[in-house]
Amino acid sequence: MVRYKAIIAYDGTNFHGFQRQQNARTVQEEIEKTLTKMASKRIEIHGSGRTDAGVHALGQVIHFDFPYPRPLEKMRFGLDTQTPEDIAVIEVEEVDEAFHARYLVKEKTYQFRVQLGKPRSPFTRFYASYFPYDIELAKIERALPDFLGTHDFTSFCASGSSIEDKVRTIYEASVTWKEETQELVFTFRGDGFLYKMIRIMVGTLLKIGNHRMDETSIPAIIAAKDRNLAGPTAHPEGLYLKEVKYD
Repeated sequence: MVRYKAIIAYDGTNFHGFQRQQNARTVQEEIEKTLTKMASKRIEIHGSGRTDAGVHALGQVIHFDFPYPRPLEKMRFGLDTQTPEDIAVIEVEEVDEAFHARYLVKEKTYQFRVQLGKPRSPFTRFYASYFPYDIELAKIERALPDFLGTHDFTSFCASGSSIEDKVRTIYEASVTWKEETQELVFTFRGDGFLYKMIRIMVGTLLKIGNHRMDETSIPAIIAAKDRNLAGPTAHPEGLYLKEVKYD
């Protein structure tokens, strides 16, 4: 068996997330169907992590074992052209059998897009969360650095998570304003993220920007380890897994 690592992108609009589920269309299922057809035997893939229904990926990483070696471009092209059009295979490489897409992750980068323009654009409804209220960007910029560093992010983890250790390290937390599209683009980079963590962080920041929460409140929310103190969970369509890094 030959182990391959692949970088993939997908439009999450019509998927019920990355991970295989019964009676639901998922990214994992579609790629495994294609690989199984290519190999004439059952192939299972492993991703760097799950993404929820409606969430997109620009640089999700997967690995899989194939029964024989293939030229890398033929493998990439075969996967890219035989999977559905809402999945793209960007790059394929052969890796050591010790490589694991999930367990060896060192860093992930996510982006979150929020459209603020009025009226709402019908062309971004699946690709940016819409927030039709006034925002003071300076308040959001003041609050963002408080996420940096190593913290227990229990307050920013949705119920339903089975992970007990909720300590994560955030290396980057920033926002830019895109005038041409009337969008806020948040970037979060860290060693890992909890269930719906980024969506809760964005929901909290929007509440701060809308003057419904003080811009200095993040440290106290983190310290309390209480999900009820953070803001609402932002809608999934604005979230993109941008990049996954390994040693």
